[in-house]
Amino acid sequence: MATAPQRIGQIYQSLLDRTVPHAVPRWIVFGLLIVGFVLRIIFAQGWYIVTYGLFIYHLNLFLAFLTPKMDPSLDLPEESDGMDLPTRASEEFRPFIRRLPEFKFWLSATKATLIALSMSFFEIFNIPVFWPILVVYFIMLFCLTMKRQIKHMIKYRYLPFSLGKPRYAGKEIPAGPAANLHQANANHLHHLHQTPSHGH
Repeated sequence: MATAPQRIGQIYQSLLDRTVPHAVPRWIVFGLLIVGFVLRIIFAQGWYIVTYGLFIYHLNLFLAFLTPKMDPSLDLPEESDGMDLPTRASEEFRPFIRRLPEFKFWLSATKATLIALSMSFFEIFNIPVFWPILVVYFIMLFCLTMKRQIKHMIKYRYLPFSLGKPRYAGKEIPAGPAANLHQANANHLHHLHQTPSHGH
């Protein structure tokens, strides 16, 4: 027979499993939780260090969500398990696999927000600080981090979304003498197919 903690753990895991396919409602709940936390901080006029740490953690989660599981910038072919991204159109298409899956991203962010909200009710975590400096520093950090991430996406030509298997256009024949030669060969082959064969 399972003990009480094991039973609670099973119920908790069962509830989590039921929320997996409901991504939109999950993120709506998370958004409401963030709004509630921000309102708590605004009206309480404190716990800015807690808020700063929470949003830094959210930023790290978001970057892991945007990053592929196998980073193409790491030249480690011996450790590749076939899940790295294709870098050329001739390579086989593989869906984008995140370093941090969407559900784990939501779960970690929600847990962190609940913990930060709980900490805002304890004066020991209300460390005095000049909050505008934290805001400016976070904005700078966010912009620099996202700029680096976008450059990484452009350099290795990937998007953090799987939009289905792409269809690459065939190789175009350039205009000029090469195109004329190709057209002449095509006409010649067509003429051979159209010419009836004669017996001897």
